[in-house]
Amino acid sequence: MQRSTERILTTHVGSLARPRDLLETMREKEHGCPYDAAGFAKQVTTAVADVVRQQVETGLDIVTDGEMSKVSFLTYVKDRLAGFDGGAGERLMPPSWQVEIDAFPEYYAAYLGKYTEQVSPMTTMVCTGPVSYVGHEQLATDVANLRAALAELPEGAVTEAFLPSTSPSGFGRNEHYASDADYLAAVAEALREEYLGIVDAGFLLQVDDPWLIEYLSENPATSPDQRRADADLHIEVLNHALRGIPEEKIRLHTCYGLNHGPRVHDIAFRDVAPLMLKINAGAYSFEVANPRHQHEWKIWGDVPLPDGKVIIPGLLGHATNYVEHPELIADQIELYAGIVGRENVLAGADCGFSSRASFLPEVHPTVVWEKFRALSEGARHASARLWGR
Repeated sequence: MQRSTERILTTHVGSLARPRDLLETMREKEHGCPYDAAGFAKQVTTAVADVVRQQVETGLDIVTDGEMSKVSFLTYVKDRLAGFDGGAGERLMPPSWQVEIDAFPEYYAAYLGKYTEQVSPMTTMVCTGPVSYVGHEQLATDVANLRAALAELPEGAVTEAFLPSTSPSGFGRNEHYASDADYLAAVAEALREEYLGIVDAGFLLQVDDPWLIEYLSENPATSPDQRRADADLHIEVLNHALRGIPEEKIRLHTCYGLNHGPRVHDIAFRDVAPLMLKINAGAYSFEVANPRHQHEWKIWGDVPLPDGKVIIPGLLGHATNYVEHPELIADQIELYAGIVGRENVLAGADCGFSSRASFLPEVHPTVVWEKFRALSEGARHASARLWGR
């Protein structure tokens, strides 16, 4: 993993809007309708090449495939894990969402109605048999598409590339294993094959993990002690899945979820960061542009960043079409660099910009590219200040 040794490097979280023709074919595929499989594969390959090129054109240093092949950052695993069925179409709803919905029912009635524009709803997967990884072909295709896209670029156009993969938690309900701990261990062991495949292919692995914060978040059905115990188990299971993989090959992304709302019930990041740092990764990506968390740069004065680790504060909001000003981005980079050291900061985004394949992503694709340009410009300003050149 490259560090910011001469200038601040820029990246993002992963998901980007899929082109409409790809979305239309993906919708047919997800709903079990006849579709042109070869045409779909070509659409994905073309989309990956386009988004990689556009990332480079906006000035990003560390790029990815935009998750063009995936229906969501999370439930794509339905095609890669055996042992699950689709259940009864139960909507996947983290408990912390319900707390917010109960507090702001009028807002969320309108907000949740927008999800009719998704290619496919996010539903809970039900574990009904032994879990195993069967996604080798899909992963190989993702790797090949990203390699091909990078090969079309001029030499030195990117610093590094990463591929995202989900954490073992959050997408399924156990109806097979004797305990939830056994279930999570089996899922982690299966996903480990994807983690190893990404690293063995020469890419950085990004583990998408909103579930650490979800486990810790307010939930009337559990006690604070139970929430902490669930978070500890989650960390243990994820670290077991990552065992033996060099930390410098791993980025961890955690966030406060996808619901874009008041968020007055968000747990303080001060209560998350020490546990986040227990996960064996070389870099940690987290929300900053979210107005509920912009002030939390201060915690790094009290939460020591372990030697050799990097933070990726999310300086671009994934819930607003405002484009952040480069000077604000530069100021925020300087705040973090002043605490943890300039070489230990990469500039990133809060979350993905189309974490679910949708015809109506919450940030318009043209705005996303402008946000990336602002991030790159802000990083240049900060680099000039921090390195004096």
